[in-house]
Amino acid sequence: MIRALIADDDALVRLGLTDLLDDDPGIEVVAQASDGLHAVELATAHRVDVALVDVRMPRMDGITATARLRALPHPPRVITLTTFDLDEYVYDALAAGADGFLLKDTDPGEILRAVHLVAAGSAMLHPSAARRLIDRYHRSGGPRATTARARLLRLTPRERDVLALLAQGETNADIAGRLGMRESTVKAHVSRILTALEVTNRVQAALVARDAGLTP
Repeated sequence: MIRALIADDDALVRLGLTDLLDDDPGIEVVAQASDGLHAVELATAHRVDVALVDVRMPRMDGITATARLRALPHPPRVITLTTFDLDEYVYDALAAGADGFLLKDTDPGEILRAVHLVAAGSAMLHPSAARRLIDRYHRSGGPRATTARARLLRLTPRERDVLALLAQGETNADIAGRLGMRESTVKAHVSRILTALEVTNRVQAALVARDAGLTP
């Protein structure tokens, strides 16, 4: 059972998401928060597997909340929610440790799919809005690109292949199929990639890949 937390200052959004997630037999909404500070407090008091966090909230915004959530002793995975697909704050949330983001008007089935993917250790990077956002606010070049390219030198050619597909939003199962590998082998490669790149999740690994020019 995936234990979910919803953080949004709009009561109607919280209600709608709660109804949607609770209708899935594999998901249970264990807490709702109206701002980022409350979300961190609730995640500290309850075991939470996945937190859906709005970007713009009072008291503590979703970006700060994401960083605080990911710093907890038992951190939940975070999906950032936003109304605008070209909102620079969403990139900041990804950099803070979010495993992906969704637009609030995303199809309900895709929201449920995202929760399951993120809970399983994958990321929700494949929507076109996500790609446009990262392309706009995470350009390659300068010191960041130099650092990223240096980190890529730590990877084996096979690990670079895995990283390139990961950066395109492919799941472990997708990567295994594309590269003719077992899914367990892909998981092992991903674990080594995160360590070598000095990042904590797949989203941040994808950002390093884009900085280094590994993916367009």
